Amino acid sequence: MPSHPSSPSAPSSGFFTDVSRFLGAFRWAFMPLGLLALVAVGVHAAADTLDDRLLTAVDRLDSAFDAFVGRYPATASLVDWVSLEQRTRLARALALGWELAADLLLALPALGYREVAAPKAVEAWRSMLEASEPSASGPVSWRVLLQRCLRRPTPMRWVRPLATAGVVLAGACTVARLVQGTVYLSWRPLFGDTAADLSARGLAVVALVGVSVSLGWRAVLRNLQHADEACEAVGPRRAWTRGLLGCVLVAPLGLAAVWDASPVLSFLR
Repeated sequence: MPSHPSSPSAPSSGFFTDVSRFLGAFRWAFMPLGLLALVAVGVHAAADTLDDRLLTAVDRLDSAFDAFVGRYPATASLVDWVSLEQRTRLARALALGWELAADLLLALPALGYREVAAPKAVEAWRSMLEASEPSASGPVSWRVLLQRCLRRPTPMRWVRPLATAGVVLAGACTVARLVQGTVYLSWRPLFGDTAADLSARGLAVVALVGVSVSLGWRAVLRNLQHADEACEAVGPRRAWTRGLLGCVLVAPLGLAAVWDASPVLSFLR
C-alpha cells in the first residue's frame, strides 16, 4: 500500500513561552494589584512632602490662637496649651488621614481594572464610527473619553486622571530610586564608583520607563474611566458637583507629587 506522508506536527513552544502563557492567565489578579500598589506608593511619596507644610500650618494656627487668648487675662493661661510635640502629632495625623483618603479615591478604582480581547479588524471608517458612538456596548475607547472631557468637562473628569498621573510618576520615581540605590551600593565594591554610578543611573531610568509604560498609563486610564462612569451615572446637571470634595483632596497631592516627589532629571545628571 502506498504510504501517505504524515502531517507535520505542530512546533512545540519554548520554556519561556509556556511560562509567559501561564503567568498571563493570572493578569486579572496581578494587574489590578500592581496598579493599586503603584498609586499607593505615589500617594505616600507625595504625602511625605506635605508633612512639613502641614506642621507649618498647624504652628501658624497655634500662634494665632495664642495671640487671641493672650489678650485677655481670663484666657491667658491657655497660651502654649498645645505643645510642639502635640502639634507634630497633629500634623502627622492630618498627613496620614489625607494619604488614606487619597488612597480611597485614586487607588481603589484600580481594582476595577479589566482587560478585554482586542476587537476584530474592520475598515478604518467603520472603526472610527463605532469608537465615536456613545451608545456602543463594551468599554469606552480613549477617543470617546477625551471627547467627553473636552465637550462635557467636569472637575472629576479632569482632576482625578491628572492627579493620578502625578502620583503614578512619583511612584515610578520611588521605584527607580530604590533600584538606583540598591545597584550602586552593591556594585560599588565590585566595579568602582564611576561604573557603579553609571550602571545605577541607567537601570534606574529603565525601571522608571518600564513602570510608567507597563502600569502608569493603565492607572491613569482606569481613573479616567471611573470618573467618566461616575459623571455619566448622575446626568449632566449633577456631573459638575460629582466628586468635588474628592477633587479638592487629591489635587494638592497631585501637585506635590509632580513638584516635590518626582525627581526625574536627577537620574540623568
